[in-house]
Amino acid sequence: MAYSVSPEGVAEGNIVAPGEAPGEAPGEAPRQIFRRQDGTNVELATFPPGDPENPRNWPLWRKWSIVAAIAFIDLTVSFAASAFSPAATKFLKDFGVSSEVATLGLSMTVWGFALGPMTLAPLSEYYGRSPIYIASYGTYLFFVLGTALVQNLGGFLILRFLSGWFCAVTIANFGGTIADLFEPQATGIPMSLFLWAATVGSPLGYLLFSFVAQYRDWRDVFWALLGICGGAWLLLTAILKETRHSILLLRRAACERKERTTDAVELPDSMKQRGPCELFNTALTRPFRFLFTEAIIVFGALYNGYLYGLSFLFNGAFSLVFGMGGHGFNTVSVGLCFLGIIVGISFGPFTNLWQEHYYQRRIAAAGGRNMPEARVQLGKVAAVVFPISLFWFSWTTYKSVHFIVPVIASAFWGWSFYTLILMTYTYTEDSYKVYSASAFAGLGLIRNIAGGGFPLFAEQMFMNEGYQWAGSILAFLAILLVPIPFILERCGRALRLRSPWAKQHIADLAEDEMPSGSKDPSLVL
Repeated sequence: MAYSVSPEGVAEGNIVAPGEAPGEAPGEAPRQIFRRQDGTNVELATFPPGDPENPRNWPLWRKWSIVAAIAFIDLTVSFAASAFSPAATKFLKDFGVSSEVATLGLSMTVWGFALGPMTLAPLSEYYGRSPIYIASYGTYLFFVLGTALVQNLGGFLILRFLSGWFCAVTIANFGGTIADLFEPQATGIPMSLFLWAATVGSPLGYLLFSFVAQYRDWRDVFWALLGICGGAWLLLTAILKETRHSILLLRRAACERKERTTDAVELPDSMKQRGPCELFNTALTRPFRFLFTEAIIVFGALYNGYLYGLSFLFNGAFSLVFGMGGHGFNTVSVGLCFLGIIVGISFGPFTNLWQEHYYQRRIAAAGGRNMPEARVQLGKVAAVVFPISLFWFSWTTYKSVHFIVPVIASAFWGWSFYTLILMTYTYTEDSYKVYSASAFAGLGLIRNIAGGGFPLFAEQMFMNEGYQWAGSILAFLAILLVPIPFILERCGRALRLRSPWAKQHIADLAEDEMPSGSKDPSLVL
C-alpha cells in the first residue's frame, strides 16, 4: 500500500494528525500515523525535521571526514589502474610479451571499473553503503596481493580485472553518499572534491609510482600500491558510518517494532527494500535505457568517454614524447612531466568556486527553481580550451622545443578535463535528481570502456602518424564536441521536457507539459 501525507488525509480521518499520535510523549518529534483499509493504524519511520540521526543533520566535521576518507579511496582507485603504466616496460621484458599485451594490464583494470558499479550499486541498496565500501575495497586488497605474487600472464590479467571490479565501489556509491549527507543545493563543493580525486588519480598515480618503477622490480609497484591502499582502507574503516537513509530508517523501524512489540511500524514505499532479482535486473538494464534514449546522457557520455580515454592514453603517449625515444627522459622524469596535468586538474576546484557562485546567484534569482543550465558557464570555456590545448601539445612535441612547453599545454588540457567532467556530472544530477544514479551508471559505463580501450592504440597511433599529427587528430575530434555545452545552455530545457525522467524535475511546467503517470521506481537507487 502506498502512503502519502496530505492535510486532506488528516481531515478525512485516514491519517491520524501528528499531534494526536497515540503514545507520543510531550516534546517528542511528531510521528506520521496512517490508518490502513482494515482500520488498524501504522506508523511510518521517517526523519522528522532536525533529527540528529539524519545524515544531513550531522555536524560538518563528521560529514567532511567521511567525504575526505572516501575521496582518498577514490584517489587510490585511479592509482590501481595507472600505477602499472610506469612499470609496463619491465613487465613485458619479464613475461616476454609485446607492448600491446602489456598495456592490457592497464586496460583490464579500467574495464573492471566499467562493470563493477553495475553489481556494487544494487548491493548497497540491500546491505547499506558502509558494508559495501568496506567489504568490496577490502576484497580488492587481496587481488592486489595476488597481482604482486602471480607467475603467469593469464592470472595477472584476471587479477587486474577483478581488482578494477571490486575497487570501483566509490564509482558506484560516492554520488549517493554525497546525496545522503548534503541537501541538493549544497552538493556542488563535495562533488567537485570527488571529481578532483577521480580525474587527478591517473596522472598522480603515474608520477608517484614512477619512483618505484625506476629503481625496483615491477612487482614492487604492487607491494607499494598494497601499502597505500591498505592504509586508506584502515582509515575508511575507522571513519565511515552508514549514511543511506533507507537503511537507517529500516533499522529504526526494526528497533521500534521490537521495543513496542508491534508490527505497526513501516517504511514509506519509496524507502522499502526491493528484492535482489529486481535490483540486479534494474542495474543491468537501466544504463542502456538512458544511453539509447536520453540526449543529455549521450552528450555526457561523449565527453566522459573521450576525456577519460585521453587521460589513460596519455600514459603511453607521454612515455613516447618524453621518454627515451623523445626527450630522452628516464621513468621518473617522464612521471614528473605529468605535473602539468596534475596542476591543471587541481586548479579546477578553485575556478569551480566561481561557477558555484554563479549557479547559486542564478538559482536565487529564479526563486530556488531547478536550473541545470546554470551549470555550464565554465564548461563553455573549457570546451574551447580542450582542442586548443591538444593542438598546442601536439605541435610542441619536437625534440627541438623545450619540454616545458608541451607540459604547460597539458596543464590547460587538465583544467578542461576536470571542468568538463564536473559540468556533465552536475548537469546530470540537477536534471535527473532521483534518477541520477541510473544516468551516472550509463556515463560510467562509457567512460571506462573508452578509458580501457584508448591506451591500446596509443603507441601505434603516435608511431605511425607521428607525434604532431596523432595529437592533431585527437584535437580535431575534440572540436566536434565543442558545441555540447552551448547546446545544453540553449536547448537544455527542451531536451529535459522530452525526457520522461528529467521532465518530472522541471518546476515551472505548464499544465499541458505535466508528466503523465507516476515515477518508475525501478529507476530510483
